[in-house]
Amino acid sequence: MNWFEAYLDEMDIVTILFSKETPSLNNHEFYLHDGVQRHSLTVIKKEELVTETKFTCKSPVDIEIGKFNLVSDLFGNQTELLIGSVIRTKKFDQLYYYSGNDLGANYSLTETTFKVWAPSAEDASLLFYNKRGTIYQMFSLAREEKGVWSITLHGNYDGYFYRYNVCVNKVWREAVDPYAKAVSVNGEYGVVVDLSKTTVPKYSQYLPPFKSSTDAIIYETHIRDFSIHPESGVKNKGKYVAFCEEGTKGPYECKTCLDYLVDLGITHVELLPFNDFEGIDESSNQDQYNWGYNPVHYNVPEGSYATDPYDPYVRIRETKEMIEALHQKGIRVIMDVVYNHVYMREYSSFRKIVPGYYFRFNEFGLPSDGTGVGNDIASERLMVKKFIIDSVQYWVKEYNVDGFRFDLMGILDIETMNAVRQKIDEIDPSIIMLGEGWNLDTPLPEEEKAIIKNAEKLPRIAHFNDVFRNSVKGSIFDLLEQGFISGDIRYNDNFKMLFAGSITITKEMDGLFQSPQQSVNYVECHDNHTLWDKLEISNADESLEIRRKRQYLAIAIVLLSQGIPFLHSGMEFFRTKYGESNSYNKPDNINQLDWARKNMYENYIPLFQALIAIRKAHPAFRLSTLEEIQRHYKWLAPSPNLIGFLLHDLDEIDTWENIIVLFNNGVLPKEYLLDDCDQWIIAVSGDKADLNGIEQITKKVMIEPLSTMILFKTKI
Repeated sequence: MNWFEAYLDEMDIVTILFSKETPSLNNHEFYLHDGVQRHSLTVIKKEELVTETKFTCKSPVDIEIGKFNLVSDLFGNQTELLIGSVIRTKKFDQLYYYSGNDLGANYSLTETTFKVWAPSAEDASLLFYNKRGTIYQMFSLAREEKGVWSITLHGNYDGYFYRYNVCVNKVWREAVDPYAKAVSVNGEYGVVVDLSKTTVPKYSQYLPPFKSSTDAIIYETHIRDFSIHPESGVKNKGKYVAFCEEGTKGPYECKTCLDYLVDLGITHVELLPFNDFEGIDESSNQDQYNWGYNPVHYNVPEGSYATDPYDPYVRIRETKEMIEALHQKGIRVIMDVVYNHVYMREYSSFRKIVPGYYFRFNEFGLPSDGTGVGNDIASERLMVKKFIIDSVQYWVKEYNVDGFRFDLMGILDIETMNAVRQKIDEIDPSIIMLGEGWNLDTPLPEEEKAIIKNAEKLPRIAHFNDVFRNSVKGSIFDLLEQGFISGDIRYNDNFKMLFAGSITITKEMDGLFQSPQQSVNYVECHDNHTLWDKLEISNADESLEIRRKRQYLAIAIVLLSQGIPFLHSGMEFFRTKYGESNSYNKPDNINQLDWARKNMYENYIPLFQALIAIRKAHPAFRLSTLEEIQRHYKWLAPSPNLIGFLLHDLDEIDTWENIIVLFNNGVLPKEYLLDDCDQWIIAVSGDKADLNGIEQITKKVMIEPLSTMILFKTKI
């Protein structure tokens, strides 16, 4: 047995641990053997631990990782030098950063090159598997510069199942390629594919111009939810290609799915994660459900949404077909991405290939858990940052994705997020980036986190605005707490800023953002209770019709405020999850878009469509800079239950010269006195809406209870 263990903790620091069960040593002399020379190690610190004596030693030379190194003592006892916390040092990061764009399996008809970054490995090999899960070929990989292991195999390897086998600290671990572009069913193996076989026609020419993120109207849905309902009228229910089906009808011939999206007029569909995730058995997923926040393979589409999860090509091709079907209808696609954690750290390819590198650890050496799922990705490390950038670019270039929603973005660091933005801009500046900028407990300095507080350091990246959400509907944690739409007026002062894109309007109130393009205005998303379910609790004593009016008041506030409006699919027909607050793995009957319910509330949807149409038709609702808003925006608060804003002097940017928007959260009508004697035109009043105007008024107007009013004057 070895008398001691030795770990490399910095490039020139070796930690030696002596068990107290071994004979004590009076002479503490240690040596490093690198196969060529012997170097004396200088003991710089000795510590008595509970069961071990710890010696911290300094080497006269930086120790080369990847070579076989021994540590010995004066008496000839020796042990292999293992990789320790050196893996998380900045010096290691800089020495072993690999800038190439060829990691993974790079296929051609005549040869395929496999490359994996594994700098701490002492050996590595490539394994080929047959479809029964048996290894039938093995090739040794050659170590190259920067810790990359590689092999080029001549011949056509299309369709081959493969894994890497990597030896670190004398332990061999098999892992699927982190850069895999295709996987077998349930992601057990990487698969070599010829991506030219997955090419589908691109329809980007059908997309309307998109100049500013405030031009977006985002509609969030889940691929399975979208079409799984028994009355969706879709043939391929719950699949990618459900988005390709036209002419689908629900109860009483109501429009569903793709045709319905087109009729709504939204600009972007945001899809919950559709990269390969855990939680569903792809070989039999009929009764299984998961949101998709259990990421496993970041560059491969999820197989449960494919019509054939066993064929690696099908999921790739059908994902592309889904995206292009939406493009053909003029709708862009935002992909929900989960780079902040992995499903299970212990089984992650990141941990198996480069143990200790890809994750953050706390001061006790334990994995940090700001995400709440057992691990935090260390995005600040160079090869982690590179992986995130490479992955995002891959989805843009290969799949033609138009935007990214970063789950728990506050776990990630500012430098990485800005680097992603920069790389995306080099491809297409119209690609939108938004994320959850919550400040989570992860061992990264607060000033480096991609959180709302640091929004000024994250230009052109938008944040979900929880102040907006809570002010409109009340707390998501206290279901009894009411917001403005529920009749509470405590948060009224917030709306002076919130209606203006959450920028600074007055010296007395600091804004959250430097630009309205950073504010994602929302009151409901897949997380937490739906708005309807919250109102059922916070306003339980009210009639259903009153609650429905309150819900549409919230929708109007989202769609008419400056910033980026974000809508949860089905909220326009009062989506319910029957009181479930966290439906990530609940059955379809909880999560599905209920097309029968849509048919039931069909008469409400024209107002939803009209509000979208008004926003799209009038640039005054989509101002993109702080300066524009400060020039054209004025807060209005004629009474506690009646608040709104004036957009004025718009003759250079809009066909409406002046616009008044008022929101009445009271159960009584409210009179509003106009400041002039001019004729104003009503565009929206209660449940009536018309872009060309409903009627003309002068001097005063009555706003119905629990309703929105839009007035405008045109150029003379």
